[in-house]
Amino acid sequence: MATLTPTMPATPAPLLDTELLRTFVTIAECGSFTRAARQVFRTPSALSMQIKRLEETLGRALFVREARRVRLTPDGEILLGYGRRLLKLNEEAVGRFLSPALEGRLRLGTPDDVGTRILPRALTQFARSHPAVQVDVAVGRSSELTRQLDANELDVALITAGNTDSTGEGGQLIHTEPLVWAARDGGVAAQREPLPLALAGPNCVWRGMALAALDEAGIGYRIAYTSEHCAAQEAAILADLAVAPFPLSLVRAPLRKLGADSGLPPLGEYHIALRRRRGAGQAAEALAEHMAGAFRGD
Repeated sequence: MATLTPTMPATPAPLLDTELLRTFVTIAECGSFTRAARQVFRTPSALSMQIKRLEETLGRALFVREARRVRLTPDGEILLGYGRRLLKLNEEAVGRFLSPALEGRLRLGTPDDVGTRILPRALTQFARSHPAVQVDVAVGRSSELTRQLDANELDVALITAGNTDSTGEGGQLIHTEPLVWAARDGGVAAQREPLPLALAGPNCVWRGMALAALDEAGIGYRIAYTSEHCAAQEAAILADLAVAPFPLSLVRAPLRKLGADSGLPPLGEYHIALRRRRGAGQAAEALAEHMAGAFRGD
């Protein structure tokens, strides 16, 4: 009769510390131990010790330390994707059990172009963690959303800004993107003189950036079409009635980005800031984090 030899149980894999992962992701996004330390209100040496513990747990180097910044190693880049997903899953799991006590209504403001790109993902994530909270969405110009936020008519708002100094009090910069000239592929609007433009109203950041660039370059223009909605501006471009300043991510076929050979001046970058009403509460903070995460691709 054969004798069965008991097998030793396999050594369980170590568990990743959520706090260490949060520190790792913060440093990776800031590109610096010093900047990350300011953000989490700790010292760079404390963060360095946390990363050392994480590297020892995994047996891999995660950062290459340079003079003024740090960059991820190949293993660090892999862990960053896992880290973001694990932190998000942890947040959803905790929120799922805590959120039933959170009820009520949140008021969110967003510009037209941002809402169509970001809201579906962000609201889906928020509904999972806070199913009892009603979200009312207001779509409008950043200047009007800022006024509503300052008047306590909104709890969270996404604000378009032309530079990082105009994000508003307490604004958190969450997205930066090139602003480019968009035209219909094969169209002739860009060759007309004066240059026909499709723009939003006078307080629009894109409009201000475009007109300032044309004035500085000495290029004549006329405002051929105005609308506060991106879809309507896009319709004017598709009809080859005008060109328009658009975020690069919105330029999709049959639109095309006009290059330097068009003779039009570069427009630079525009920014999106996230602002919260002071004292808006835990649910508003969660919604704000989901909005920021949607831009990061979490």
